[in-house]
Amino acid sequence: MITAGEGRHRVWLIKQEKLNDDLVYILGGGERPHIGGVVLKVPDQETRVINVQGHYDHHVLVPIAEEASRKYKKTVVVVGGIHIDNASKEDIDRVVGNCKELMKKI
Repeated sequence: MITAGEGRHRVWLIKQEKLNDDLVYILGGGERPHIGGVVLKVPDQETRVINVQGHYDHHVLVPIAEEASRKYKKTVVVVGGIHIDNASKEDIDRVVGNCKELMKKI
């Protein structure tokens, strides 16, 4: 598990490599991690996104899936979500920044 940030802005990413050569990541964080979306990235194909209605987790899931697929040249699935009650723009910016830090550690 890799992590970035502290307190309610802390995010984490778990990687599983048990599906043959493909990669599966689970992203969570905030006050209540959840499944807010699923992203599939196959090398040289368009990124596919499934969102849970009313959730915007794809904004952080997509870049992680695309970076992992590009870096490892593998099919990647990223699932998860981050929730902070009554999140302000500053809260969201901090969480997004922490997710960018996770990407550097993939």
